[in-house]
Amino acid sequence: MITLASDCMLFELANGENVPLSAEMISVELTGESAGVFDPHFVQHAANAVFHYFKHDLGRLSVTVGEFACALEKVLHGFDLRAQAVEKLGAVRRVLESDLLQLASESGNGCELFFFPRLRDELRHQLRQTPQVMRFRGLRGCVKQLAGVRRWNLRCQALQDQIVQFLRECLSVETREGACSLVVD
Repeated sequence: MITLASDCMLFELANGENVPLSAEMISVELTGESAGVFDPHFVQHAANAVFHYFKHDLGRLSVTVGEFACALEKVLHGFDLRAQAVEKLGAVRRVLESDLLQLASESGNGCELFFFPRLRDELRHQLRQTPQVMRFRGLRGCVKQLAGVRRWNLRCQALQDQIVQFLRECLSVETREGACSLVVD
């Protein structure tokens, strides 16, 4: 029996065939009314989140394409409803952005010891401005710089997960639940 790669999950196709796919291998094409609503990169990030949900949160090794599509549809439908509600209310979304690659540069090459306190300070600085959404961009470049590598490897994946988890934990400690949304890309 062949062992499934740690970053893969088996997808059961309609014909009964099982195909191992990683989050990066999944491509999503929207049709109909929703095709123009979402940015392709946003859809890819949503698909990665659904993959993570099945693989890590539920601990599943396999999923049917139908289950995956249904979960992704629910996620995208939720974002579409939020977008429509904001447009209807005429509310201005307060989105604050930070560049993770810049924070890593300021912390020194390959120096996680200084990066994480700097990241916490940046999160606190943004929270003082009461945003609705906090966006931390440049995660991939940041991770590669902190790891001191040019190509993505397992250490990079672990460090990426550590940074995202750190941001989630800091946000939960610093705010009441639902106060603002966190986007890391």
